[in-house]
Amino acid sequence: MTDACGQRVWTGSWLSARWGAELRAGASPLGLPVSELLGIGLRRNPRRPQLLVSTVLGKHVPTDPRLVLAAGRLLGLLVAGSLSDTALPARRGQLGGLLSSAIRGTAGAASALLDALDEPAPDDSGVVVLGYAETATGLGHAVADALLDCYYLHSTRRAVPGVRTVAGFEEEHSHATSHLLLPEDSGALTGSGPLVLVDDELSTGRTVRNTIAALHVVSPRSRYVVATLADLRADDDRTALDRLAAELGTSIDVVALASGEFDAGTLVCHDIGTSEPYGNGTTGAGVRRAADRIVLDGLWPRGLRDGGRHGYRRSDREALDRRLPGLAAQVAAAVSGDRVLVLGTEELMYVPLRLAVALAHATDAEVRYSTTTRSPAIAVDDPGYPLRTALAFATADGERFAYNVVPGVGERGFDTIVVVNDTDAPELLDALGACCQRLVVVPVTSYRPGPLPEPLRGPEFGSYAAAEIGWLLRDLSGVSLEAPTEEREEAIQSGGGHYAESLPVEYVPSADYRQLFDKALASSAARVATAVGVVTELVLARRGHGAVLVSLARAGTPIGILMRRWAEFTHGIDVPHYAVSIVRGRGIDPVALRWLGAHHDPADVMFVDGWTGKGAIVRELQAALGAHAQTTGQRFAGDLAVLADPGHCVSLYGTRDDFLVPSACLNSTVSGLVSRTVLNDDLIGPGDFHGAKFYAELADVDVSAEFLDAITAQFDAVAQEVSTASGREPQAPTWHGWATIERISADYGIGDVNLVKPGVGETTRVLLRRVPWRILARTGAGADIEHVLLLAEERGVPVEYVDGLPYSCVGLIHPRFTRGASGSAGTSAAVPT
Repeated sequence: MTDACGQRVWTGSWLSARWGAELRAGASPLGLPVSELLGIGLRRNPRRPQLLVSTVLGKHVPTDPRLVLAAGRLLGLLVAGSLSDTALPARRGQLGGLLSSAIRGTAGAASALLDALDEPAPDDSGVVVLGYAETATGLGHAVADALLDCYYLHSTRRAVPGVRTVAGFEEEHSHATSHLLLPEDSGALTGSGPLVLVDDELSTGRTVRNTIAALHVVSPRSRYVVATLADLRADDDRTALDRLAAELGTSIDVVALASGEFDAGTLVCHDIGTSEPYGNGTTGAGVRRAADRIVLDGLWPRGLRDGGRHGYRRSDREALDRRLPGLAAQVAAAVSGDRVLVLGTEELMYVPLRLAVALAHATDAEVRYSTTTRSPAIAVDDPGYPLRTALAFATADGERFAYNVVPGVGERGFDTIVVVNDTDAPELLDALGACCQRLVVVPVTSYRPGPLPEPLRGPEFGSYAAAEIGWLLRDLSGVSLEAPTEEREEAIQSGGGHYAESLPVEYVPSADYRQLFDKALASSAARVATAVGVVTELVLARRGHGAVLVSLARAGTPIGILMRRWAEFTHGIDVPHYAVSIVRGRGIDPVALRWLGAHHDPADVMFVDGWTGKGAIVRELQAALGAHAQTTGQRFAGDLAVLADPGHCVSLYGTRDDFLVPSACLNSTVSGLVSRTVLNDDLIGPGDFHGAKFYAELADVDVSAEFLDAITAQFDAVAQEVSTASGREPQAPTWHGWATIERISADYGIGDVNLVKPGVGETTRVLLRRVPWRILARTGAGADIEHVLLLAEERGVPVEYVDGLPYSCVGLIHPRFTRGASGSAGTSAAVPT
């Protein structure tokens, strides 16, 4: 803080002058004295009189949110270095200088520091990060941001009915001592990977020792890392942590932005527990009441978690990243004045922090961030003391406080206060109403894990019989999600939307196209039946008769039903079959995985798809299942069974020929009248299955049963051929398809392999759902691509014949599409001559 003359004053100087309390600097990887990170205040707590108040945490002192987030991510960088046994990069001097400048309030330093930390994070799958409530919940999130694939959980003092406590521990010196761990996935803490514990300051290390001792009983680990902004332990405390590591047979490392030692002077003998001789900080009395209050009901999307109380993954952070610019724009439209405070509430720290950072980018106002707290402390309106004012308010759970929200003498107040809260807090809002001109309230839904949803079945959802399949999906039939193809393509390629957030307008086949389907079905039924039989036998050989089929909706679903029918026809076994959603770039539905793990042995599950193209979904599946295993303890095998594997991406396949599977010709009308799956943050909550629609209105043109019955009718005729073919030794994946796609992408100047869709099935999808640029067809492909040629003709898409193409055909999506960039040549990619 600064005094009346504008000179910077250390916010421990008031206490130091009276009782001799001081912070002595120690080693720092950033060259930063610990006094830059901390001031010293007084608690109303006889267990520990001092309150070390951080200058970079944003808990008690309104702080530039970019500095708060950057400090946490910088600490995360130290953690990443510790986990990889590498030192902080050579630029530590630059980072330390930026941090010091930001703390001192140098214009632009906080933004520059945050930008300097905006780099790809290391792959730290298997790492669990645990933040301490309430002060370090947001700090723990920021540390986890620096570890790409870690699982984050923070402790809580809020019991949640129906959620089992996995572990608990005590923080003896705290105002509220008991911590609970309430992960939604009970196996989240049972892994063997490193555990990172994050707290704002380490005074004695007793709480950390209690935590490690309690969690080591649940799941022993070989490595722990303790991350803190300031390490103030005395030598005896350091020895005690080393002793615990030796007793447990594990490694415990400590990383900190700065270290030092706190000397309480004569403060330890001063009784502040029952007296109030220094309470001359203002409480807001006499400040005029807020002119208006705006409540942004409905602003918070259904699909965003409010934080890590029940667990937080990379996908949750990415969902927040996607929505923050839009959320901040709406908040920016509601604020007024040039000084804005974003105020979080108790454990709800990370979401308000991220919103504050986004708001700072969306407005020219000076944005600051802090939160309310349970901690009772003494306010002293002096520049040399960190808590100049205190605002107290009642809640159903006791008294709460907000510090430095009311301006001290000589300070300017906030024009707008944005309160981000996850509980009703009328007393807080009333108290804040006396402190600003405008109060903006952003209600955030506090996620509470509940019972898992149940599968949908026909005829209520889909046209398949109930026994054939259970859809692990949420019914979105009443929601309008369809958008014109060109509009969707432009949004997808511009970054304005993901393909899974909306649906294409459902294609109703023309009479000519329907005749092509009938012709393809009649000519290829035996070929499809043979491939079904072969892949089913391979699956049963690998999983046994207790196999559980889980098809990837939608292309895998008809194939999964046919495989189930083959198992019953040949072996007389009733194989359970479900459909789940998998979304490129966002993984497989984690709620569906939890349901499967709760009802079946994950070792029995076999995932099923229709075909492979370049293998993107194979990689997506393997990565998602690996992350799920690390955070839940449920281990599904990463193998995938497909009818056709022209991309050579899997070892369980019926054939590697790239031929026409008739179900690829159509959309919902051959897939039980169910849409492609939807993952939209406004519609799908953290406890929901991914969604889909049931197009019951298309029943008159539904050929789903006709397709299944035509293939099933061939089972007896192909049984001998299947018996011979399924005895072959499966060939290992070569991934030759991926290399082909990379070459095509480069040759045609596309620059994005996701816009190159190989194989008959994928090319059909391009023509039905996307904006096609051109079709590459293998010379002599013949009847297998007859429907592709018809669709291309209907849409005016040029077809280019290529000798020796590994696939029957390849669909090229219009690169970097805008609605003005249409036609065969396009405007954004060079066509090879």
